[in-house]
Amino acid sequence: MPRVLAGIHPGIAAVTVLYMLIFGGLALRQGNTEFIFYTVAMLVFIAGVLGLHARVRFSTLSLGLLSAWGLLHMAGGTVPIPADLAQTEAKRTVLYSLRLHPDLPRYDQVTHAFGFFAATIAAWEALRAGIARFTPATVVPSPGLALAAALIGMGLGALNEVVEFTATLVVAEHNVGGYVNTGWDLVSNTVGAVAGAALLLTRRPTAPTAPSATGPAGG
Repeated sequence: MPRVLAGIHPGIAAVTVLYMLIFGGLALRQGNTEFIFYTVAMLVFIAGVLGLHARVRFSTLSLGLLSAWGLLHMAGGTVPIPADLAQTEAKRTVLYSLRLHPDLPRYDQVTHAFGFFAATIAAWEALRAGIARFTPATVVPSPGLALAAALIGMGLGALNEVVEFTATLVVAEHNVGGYVNTGWDLVSNTVGAVAGAALLLTRRPTAPTAPSATGPAGG
């Protein structure tokens, strides 16, 4: 267990445990079977991240982003909102149904974009750690590797839609939505993954300036 938790900021661990207890407990109190299901899925997800962390050592940035995503997700399905702020087709008046203006994305779509932005950053760190095992050179996020990270993020987004579909089969009362919702989820996942890849490319080290052929100026 110490190896799994090594390098994880105590604040990130504490916040994650706290919101899982709060929102998992809230789902139980509400009889919200959909988010009881998602609480179990989140525990599996957290275990998977910890298992990977033991091998690749995610940065504090990645772990913080993943934890924030989990917070947005768990709050999204359990925190109630006024009915007039929920989209008209929503089955539940919770944060996930929040749309502040008809031309703005829903809370759900923003959470998807943020989540797979975070997943793409984490995917890059895992990819970099894997490549580093076979080369002594410093691995930098080239356009090809950034694209690979984005595609991994998009693949994780597709897996998320499989989990949501599973919820519709297991839970009678859910707020997942239909085909159009799934389409917008995939679009949001893609936007987040592309934004993550773009950020990786901005963090690429620049080539050092070549020294002058004439050397330093004399006095």
